[in-house]
Amino acid sequence: MLALLILLISLLFWGVFAVGALALFNIALSRFIEALVPPQGRFIEVDGLRLHVFDSGEKPGQRQPPILFIHGLMGQLANLSYALAPLFPERRVVLIDRPGSGYSPAAPSQSLKAQGDLVAKAIETLKLQKPLVVGHSLGGAVALALALDHSSSLSGLALIAPLTQPVAAPPKPFGALALHSRLAIWLGAWTLGPVVTLMSSNTARKTVFAPEPMAPDYWNRGGAILSTRPAALVAAARDIKDQPRELPVMAARYSSLKTPVAILFGAQDQLLDPKAQGEVFCAQYPQAELTIIDGGHMLPVTQPRATESFIRKSLQRLDAG
Repeated sequence: MLALLILLISLLFWGVFAVGALALFNIALSRFIEALVPPQGRFIEVDGLRLHVFDSGEKPGQRQPPILFIHGLMGQLANLSYALAPLFPERRVVLIDRPGSGYSPAAPSQSLKAQGDLVAKAIETLKLQKPLVVGHSLGGAVALALALDHSSSLSGLALIAPLTQPVAAPPKPFGALALHSRLAIWLGAWTLGPVVTLMSSNTARKTVFAPEPMAPDYWNRGGAILSTRPAALVAAARDIKDQPRELPVMAARYSSLKTPVAILFGAQDQLLDPKAQGEVFCAQYPQAELTIIDGGHMLPVTQPRATESFIRKSLQRLDAG
């Protein structure tokens, strides 16, 4: 009995030691990654949270409305500044790191509603005059939550490969993030999670970008490597957690939207089905306009000019209205 007790204590000690050693390694790895991809914007205080934003600023002669970009799951604002956002020099352009992503700390709640509320307060803090909100992937769901509860804060939505409906299970590259135990999520993120994510990145990016290739410099210039840090993995898991409960409630309200909505999908999107996410939404909100082009999920990176054209059509409709 005593020998068994000693064995259990020994296993516990070495287990704690291993977790601690891996956590210290991941802290050092995070610092190295952050040195490779430093913040490119500034920080603003929003509802007690220090949000990282890039703001091109208001300049004389700029056209209205400004454009606000919201990135997707396991992303950060550099995903959208990589190729797309610079194509609008005539507008004030703002990009936000969602809570827990990039250089914004996680919020008490990572629900879509909470993130939409936070974006509404950021719009107010930045004194943005009814921006066109461009949301990509999960950022599209956050933009819809914003429009449902804060329609007066924006002029319209231009959604790129948006998550609009509940999905039976997260896409394969994000399956490990769907763990429901907070302890399991934390342990995974602070032990082997970052290394496993880096090792499996080649397979994941083929799905995320398919059928198009990922540019070699996207890892650093597009900020993708920031998503492998433990805190970002935990935040991504929290992003996923409430979707099955929230999206059906949101979908039931789409018919009440008061905001112009346009949607762009790549026909070969491997993460979100254009029919299930785009066409179903348009059936729920017939005023929406759906455009489908050849391409995958990462259109802002792989097809920036086509995405720019889509956004400019939304801007033209707002000008005409």
